[in-house]
Amino acid sequence: MNSMTKLILRVSVVSFGLSVLLISCNKGNKPVADAKATEVLPEDIVEMREDQVSLAKIELGSVEMKSLGSVLKVNGLISVAPQNRATVCMPMGGFIKNTTLLPGNAVTKGQVLAVIDNQDFVDVQQSYLEARNRLVFAEADYKRHSDLYKDDVYSEQNLQQVTVEYRNLKALVKSLEQKLLLIGIAPDQLREDNISSTVNLLSPINGFVKTVNINIGKYVNPTEVLFEIVNNDKLFLVLTLFEKDAANVATGQKVKFFINNENETHEAVITQTGRSVGDDRTYIVYATVSSTCKNLLPGMYVNALISESDLIVTALPSDALVTFDDKDYIFIYEKDKVEAGKALTEYKMIEVKKGVSDSGFTEVKLPDGFNAGTTKIVTKGAYTLLSAKKNAGEMAC
Repeated sequence: MNSMTKLILRVSVVSFGLSVLLISCNKGNKPVADAKATEVLPEDIVEMREDQVSLAKIELGSVEMKSLGSVLKVNGLISVAPQNRATVCMPMGGFIKNTTLLPGNAVTKGQVLAVIDNQDFVDVQQSYLEARNRLVFAEADYKRHSDLYKDDVYSEQNLQQVTVEYRNLKALVKSLEQKLLLIGIAPDQLREDNISSTVNLLSPINGFVKTVNINIGKYVNPTEVLFEIVNNDKLFLVLTLFEKDAANVATGQKVKFFINNENETHEAVITQTGRSVGDDRTYIVYATVSSTCKNLLPGMYVNALISESDLIVTALPSDALVTFDDKDYIFIYEKDKVEAGKALTEYKMIEVKKGVSDSGFTEVKLPDGFNAGTTKIVTKGAYTLLSAKKNAGEMAC
């Protein structure tokens, strides 16, 4: 091989090496212009493809003005008004001669609860009849002396003496009348031939016998409770609220309550609220029971729901609100766009303040400057958008 041929061969080898080197460099370092640009989204923006929006079933709506009422959960007791509860005693005591009542028996006003025997009853009746008879004579004597005094036949001193005796007897008869009425004897029906050592103990109200503390032959003292009678026709609730809830209740509000974990709903209406807060920082509210149920008995515990007054507020469907890091948010439609031939939609996350909830809607307090008239709000699918934000990249493009 001559020198010219060797030179040409070396030039060819060098040219081939440079070509391989250039090709290798071009493969390892693509031009910047060919690299796909990566978009960095703000933290409050969630981006989704058209198919993802359809899969999440996202729906848009707007803020509405709704009449919402909140519900306050409280506990309490069933009770009866003082005029519908009676404690029955025998003021002069005595022996129980007869009774047929058991707890739970229905009684009417004036019905005989028991027959009581006491010799002191005889003494009172005797004293009354004697005093009444003497009063008849004293009254006639008083009138006669008054007439004689007017005619100057009788002295003033004698008239005064007769007057005192007459008035004393009159007072005695009145006091004995009240004692007879107290033990259940009608004075106007008492005669010399119907004096008795027994007295009928009568029910003062209609209702049911709650307790019976007697038996035949037992001696009862004047202060001893013999029967307790309760009228269940007019029951009321004694509800206990916390101090912070005192301003949320008022007369006329409706109450729904339950007893013994039953599903049956009973109704009441608040008729009176407390005027002070107790030492345990609780507040008492009274509600009259408006429904009728045989299962309701005084002393039962109840779970009650107080419906607060309805308010006209800005509201959204409850599904439109999401909670993240102990704060409440909604998503609003931001814009549609196309990138690399793909249709995309951006949604913006906005913090709001949540209020009362009722009938599937929740009160929302929107930030200043929020245009409630034109802004489109995600009413369904908000939690899917929240998941897309939490799992950055899993749902987003």
